[in-house]
Amino acid sequence: MPKEKIRTFRRGIHPLSHKAQTENESLRELSTPELLNINVAQHLGAPAVPTVKEGDRVAEGTLIAEANGFVSANVHSSVSGTVKKIVSFPGANGLLAKHIVIENDGLYENELMPALENPTKEDIIARIKAAGIVGMGGATFPAHVKLAPKNPIDTVLINAAECEPYITCDYRLLLDYPGDFLNGAELLRQAADAKTVLICIEVNKPAAVKKISGLLQTDDIKVVPLKVKYPQGAEKQLIYAATRRRVPCGGLPADVGVMVFNAHTAYSAARAVYNGEACTRRIMTVAGGGIEKAGNYWVRIGVPYQHIFDELHGGCDISSVAKVLSGGPMMGIAQPNLKASVTKGSSALLFLTEKQTERAKMTACINCACCATGCPMNLMPMKFEAAAKSGDFALAKRLGVMNCLECGVCTYNCPAKRPLIQSIRLAKKTIREKKL
Repeated sequence: MPKEKIRTFRRGIHPLSHKAQTENESLRELSTPELLNINVAQHLGAPAVPTVKEGDRVAEGTLIAEANGFVSANVHSSVSGTVKKIVSFPGANGLLAKHIVIENDGLYENELMPALENPTKEDIIARIKAAGIVGMGGATFPAHVKLAPKNPIDTVLINAAECEPYITCDYRLLLDYPGDFLNGAELLRQAADAKTVLICIEVNKPAAVKKISGLLQTDDIKVVPLKVKYPQGAEKQLIYAATRRRVPCGGLPADVGVMVFNAHTAYSAARAVYNGEACTRRIMTVAGGGIEKAGNYWVRIGVPYQHIFDELHGGCDISSVAKVLSGGPMMGIAQPNLKASVTKGSSALLFLTEKQTERAKMTACINCACCATGCPMNLMPMKFEAAAKSGDFALAKRLGVMNCLECGVCTYNCPAKRPLIQSIRLAKKTIREKKL
């Protein structure tokens, strides 16, 4: 472990990690079903526009939906086969979206872009855009848009903190694909025209710190050890911990000369530039007491959650699963069924038993301020909930609800078990829809 001071941010919490179930499981390939449902709105911004129709033949890597506007991303087929239909149904986030249904022919014929040698900054950004690469830690912001800042950048942070319980996919990526990961980090540094890359890893991952540190051959890339705390991987908290720079309210990391990318995003950038691969699959942690074959898997975009359970339950009955979460237990979204499919931002799928969930009865707010004392953004979640419950969303906005990270610390800390994060999400959604 480097002797460098372990860095962190103020406030936050220390939930149990629950990572032992999967952290020592090397990456495996998950089987692919006959039908895949590929969401055209699996990124932040405008949904992509389908470029194929029923009956079209596609290969793995074929563009099937094109970016629609500046903040949008291309979508590619993750298998070879035939487009069966284009239908609309809710995605894992609960929002209605078009899905391109592709019948897998099992051949996995690949359509690659030309590999790039000695790419320029412009070449890298253009390839990242063509490959449809987004923030693969869950934010899903189109990476090529982030690489067009208004302010100069001097530092790129690679977020490998992976602070949320259960999730270990980035950790395994660093251990199993360190070369591609570091190549991607360097490409992002060049694309951002930055001087330095800081790879941010929590100190509960000593094997990853040792492996990556041992491969570094330049002072332009450094490993920054971080304290084990949640939400250490949140963008603003990560920036403060690594650089001591504070992103202003309503501001962007570029305002303080920083860009942040997830570890999986860096890996995908390297594969796109040097191997010509579009973003058609990702590593996903599948865990929880409701399945036997927990681990980290390469999963193709569009694989239905039902198929994942069918392949990995190992004899566990679905009736033993009390809650299914797309994502981690702090920021993940509970699923009403298993009809949703894997997207570029699907970092985890958790099948939790009754013992792994908390169903304590909600009581009235006791004015203890535990939600506020833990908030990493210094906000007042109890005020947001009160405003949302009364329908005064303009007040919620004035109080600063739009600065909320939706990290879930407030709900975790609340002894009255108030649904604070749900109220906050409702307020933010209403403010955006009504353009308050």
